Parts: sequence; structure tokens; C-alpha cells
Amino acid sequence: MWLEILCGVLIYNVFRRFIFGDVDVPDVDAGSSDPSFAVADRLEKIYGGKAYVGLRIPDPETSSRRHVDVVLVTKREVMVVAVRNFSGFVDVGEGGNWVCTVDNKHKPEFHPDPVLELTRQIEIVESYMQLRGLSLPKGNITAKVILPNPTCRPAYPITFHPEVISYDKWAELKSEKKTGVSSWIKDAFHGSKSGAQDEVFQKLHFILSTAPMWDRLEFKGDRHILGEFIEFKGNSDDLQALRLVNRSKVSRFTVQKASMLGLGRSRLQVLLSPRDYRADAASAFEWEELSVKPSTEVLFQPLNSNKACKFKLSNIISVSLSA
Repeated sequence: MWLEILCGVLIYNVFRRFIFGDVDVPDVDAGSSDPSFAVADRLEKIYGGKAYVGLRIPDPETSSRRHVDVVLVTKREVMVVAVRNFSGFVDVGEGGNWVCTVDNKHKPEFHPDPVLELTRQIEIVESYMQLRGLSLPKGNITAKVILPNPTCRPAYPITFHPEVISYDKWAELKSEKKTGVSSWIKDAFHGSKSGAQDEVFQKLHFILSTAPMWDRLEFKGDRHILGEFIEFKGNSDDLQALRLVNRSKVSRFTVQKASMLGLGRSRLQVLLSPRDYRADAASAFEWEELSVKPSTEVLFQPLNSNKACKFKLSNIISVSLSA
């Protein structure tokens, strides 16, 4: 009897994997995405406010878009954050680059100085804010380089920078529990009433929430991959239905696994959230629903990758699309 039950469970798992695909995140280098979301989540818990991850701010000098890991907006400050998931010993090399050495078996990795990169990113963020109708005084946006990897051992020339937060400092970081409005906002809007200051914060959030961002895939276990959604792969009927997923009209779609009603009849429910710049999220009554086969795939090019990857739709919780 137990043998029959065991065989039944084994057959079910094999069949379920064939129909719905693997439940884990595919083997893709998402390391540059997950730490940014984890850091953003912790910053919100420590300082409050709202963190925006994976921004692509237009750079007027290069006519391209500059990637920004995290921008945190609170009533005390605006913070631009660079998240570097470095491991091993990190020191400053020739030309000011940061050099990461894991061990003698691996070649050292060279990375541009993130402190200098942040200086340029802040200039771009300030310029973008001004372009969108909000002028912030120069020097009033703070910068932080966070090293969240516990195996990262930065040398003194790196930790000497006040902008750098090593793992030890990051682990011990706690909220200052201060109230009121910080000096930067008072200086920026001297003489303004609290209502006008609240209006400025609302405009800040509106600008950043509607700024260009990377598309993102969300998986179980709070896993994320930033990059660019390309297209769907599947049978012709499903692809015809999925033509409704147009980034100009859809900001996000979520995937729900339907119950198995019969052999070969399993379907996935895809809920489309219409794009609405007037609010943070669409009402549940406005969502549109599609039904597709679990074998449907998403073609997605991860950030910092030269190769597009296929992901089974059954493995995905949601996909957010930039306008």
C-alpha cells in the first residue's frame, strides 16, 4: 500500500513539473537585482518613506539612460543608493577602480568606483527632477554605497569614505527615530507652509513612480530579476490573447495557477493591470483576465546580460512593465 502511495506521489510530481514547470527561479544571474530589493526593503523599514528600485534616468549628456539602483524618499531626505554585492577582499586599485579578490584561484575583478558613479547619478537625478518641474538645491541629495554581502571585506581606503556602508555597519544600522522635517527640506523650501512641503513630497513620489524603470520579474521567495521584457512564446491561440499585454496600456500582470480540472485542461490565469498615471495601482475591478497554457514562456533579457532567457510563465508571480 505504501509503495502504491509513494509511486502515486512520484508520478504526480513528475506530471505536475511537466505541466507547470519548475517552481524555483531558473539558474540566471539575478544577483545584481535581488540585493537591491532587499536593501530597499530594509531602508524603508529603517527610515520609512518609499524606495524606488531599478530606475533608468535619462542622461542629457550621453542621450542614454543611466541605471540607478535605489532612490529613497522620506520627509527627512532624498537618498541615492548604489548596491554592490561584492565578495572577498576589496581594495582601491590603479585609476581608482575597486578590485575584488576572492582567493588565489580566481582572477581579481575590477569595478568602477561607485562613489564617483554616485556623484554623476545625483547630478542626473537633479537634472531629471528639474526637467519634470521640481528644482532641488544642489548638494541636498545624499549618497550611499551599501555593501550588503557578509563575505565582503573592504580595505580602509574604501571604508574611509563616509558614503560607504560596509556589511558590519549595515547589519547594525538602526532608525534614528527622529521626527519632523530635516534641514535640507527646510533650506530647500524656506518659508513654505507644511501644506506646500507635502505637495513637494507628493510631486517627488509622482516623478519617481512615473520615471523610466527596468521591467521586473517576480518569483516565489521574494526573488526578482530586472531587465527587459521582450515577448511571449507559446501556441498561436495564447499568443493572440496575449497581444493585449502592451506596455503602453498594461503596467503589470500577475499569474495565478488554475486548478487541474482534467488531463490536459490545466490553464493559467493572467490578470492584467491597466496603466494609470493618476494612481499608484488600478482597482481590482479594472483588471482584465486571460487564460493561457502553463507551457507559455516569457522571453526576458536580464540586466547586465547579453543573452535573452526564457522563463516559464508558471514559475512567475508577476511582471512589471515600464512605460
